[in-house]
Amino acid sequence: MKVLAVVAAASAVAAGSAVTANSAPAHGDHGGNDREIRNVIYLLGDGMGRTHVTAGRERFYGAQGKLNMERLPYTGAVATYAVEKGTDQPSLVTDSASSATAWSSGVKTYNAAIGVDSYEKRRVTLMEQAKAAGFATGNVSTAEITDATPAAQFSHALLRGCQGPTYSDAACLPKNADGSYEKAPADKTLITPIAEQIARNGTADVVLGGGLARFEPDDQKALQKQGYQVLGSFGDPKLPAQNADSQKVATKADLDKARGRKVVGLFNRGNLTVEQAKAGLPANAPQKQEPTLAEMAKKSIDLLDGRSRKGFFLQIEGAQIDKRSHANDAAQTLGEVKAFDDAVKAATDFAKRDGHTLVIVTADHECAGFNIVEKGTYTNAEAVAPPANTDAGNPANNSGTSRPSSGAKDPARSTGIANGTGAGDVKNFAPATFRTPDDPKNVKDGSPEASLWLTYLSGNHTGADVPIFAYGPGADRFAASQINTDLYKKMYGSLFGRSPRG
Repeated sequence: MKVLAVVAAASAVAAGSAVTANSAPAHGDHGGNDREIRNVIYLLGDGMGRTHVTAGRERFYGAQGKLNMERLPYTGAVATYAVEKGTDQPSLVTDSASSATAWSSGVKTYNAAIGVDSYEKRRVTLMEQAKAAGFATGNVSTAEITDATPAAQFSHALLRGCQGPTYSDAACLPKNADGSYEKAPADKTLITPIAEQIARNGTADVVLGGGLARFEPDDQKALQKQGYQVLGSFGDPKLPAQNADSQKVATKADLDKARGRKVVGLFNRGNLTVEQAKAGLPANAPQKQEPTLAEMAKKSIDLLDGRSRKGFFLQIEGAQIDKRSHANDAAQTLGEVKAFDDAVKAATDFAKRDGHTLVIVTADHECAGFNIVEKGTYTNAEAVAPPANTDAGNPANNSGTSRPSSGAKDPARSTGIANGTGAGDVKNFAPATFRTPDDPKNVKDGSPEASLWLTYLSGNHTGADVPIFAYGPGADRFAASQINTDLYKKMYGSLFGRSPRG
């Protein structure tokens, strides 16, 4: 008997504290590659590049420490490019929608596409295939559950913005070259709001995340008719439109008590609260009632494990790594990496107890060109001129800094360390600095003495390959340089014991 559980996770801790201990698996514990696969847990850190992982490790565990994901025995890399619409021409920087479609349906597609190929043809997803075959299924995210990454496992849309609650051409129909909207497709599912699809197709047995504002009372009624336990309330059917007063978000207490075979819990009307921000709120703040991603990971596994003789398929996304990287917010980005890694531990702990679970940890793309720079240096964006080559005639680099000979910082663009004294200046391009467990105890975040100096290249995605980590039976298959569509094929093989057709 084969089983797939897919878990992509994230939750965060306050960036002001540094963790100095981490649990390690037993020496040589690879999960048993000769064992039968019954579960596959796929953890997706949205926007998490290799530097995000390195910086997270150094921030919380020190230079010689390791994140939980880094303790998994098999590692590799994943190429993430998309393709241009209506072609097979590579588009080198993907968005979350096309990347999620690649691993959920095994096809390259255009940016913004959900569950369709580049020619707008609907493609079956791995979660749909698992559900049809009798597996229990789940989808968990710290984003709105209608957002691109979770949506690509249990919906199909020409544009990722077609989330709901209501339809609009601008959100749901692509445009032609002349700016007019495309003709509505024959398959009306492709322009049906994603929230409406989720509430009616029954693809995921467990749905946990944010995005309550995307749903309406009719969606709750449709879910309950299918046997779902709906936590909270989707609103008042007597009102023409729902708001924060009419809808009731689910809480961690609701989740703790959930026992249904099918459960839907939406814990925020939008994305879940960033963990660092949540930690700074008063004890009675409603955001404090949101579960962490690690808590959602544990609960989703508990709800799905043993519910089907065939097993379960579960995806869990840590969405806020990407969202805080877009904002170039290094402190909250690091906190979200740590929170995601906590969810990795929750999944791996289950896999170790179970003995038949494959755990996969990766990302959809890198976000914002996250970089670690040398302590005391400054970025090109701060400089009055590009760095000069201090040893142009010598083919052997002497490793000397070129900054002193290239001028100095531009005072209009460098007013202090970004998360220190210069944090309030929108023109400030200086690095953000953070203490690590290796620093003396008196060193503080935002000081020149802190050893971890971080910068961003942009406010958007990059085309860099992303890391992948794996544990358990079949994990060695992921220790390779691969394309994101390969992940679909390998997970399908783990689930069904054979390669997908076509």
